[in-house]
Amino acid sequence: MKLKTCLMVCAALFAMMMPADTMAKNKCVPKIYAFGFAASFNDSTVYFTEIHEVDSVWINEKNKFLLNRNDYSNQLKGYLDAKGLTHRTCIISYELKRKDLEKRYEKMKAKYLKKGNYSIEYIEPKDFRFEAVEYTEE
Repeated sequence: MKLKTCLMVCAALFAMMMPADTMAKNKCVPKIYAFGFAASFNDSTVYFTEIHEVDSVWINEKNKFLLNRNDYSNQLKGYLDAKGLTHRTCIISYELKRKDLEKRYEKMKAKYLKKGNYSIEYIEPKDFRFEAVEYTEE
């Protein structure tokens, strides 16, 4: 038992002493495909943006997680707030491959169409597009 505990402590210390460059890195990818979605608990209207490319975004290299996601969601929220559509919950959905995102987009739209009591509004690309957010480590 003591040997097992000692080995676990040694492994933990070794992991903490590893150089930072061996850990997961953040990298800038040339583009992702993304769409936005917004809904409110006070309204039966949901909003979808079209799928479009966003250039030069930062992701976590290990799990392909989009960094600063909240900043992208806030772009959509700011657009809707300016249109007088306040108190919306906004999300961004993204993929590195357009085909993968199109599947998710259709599945999400079908979910709201199937329920039948939602009104779906589409936000035109000429009206709103996600802009790349510069990544900063905090």
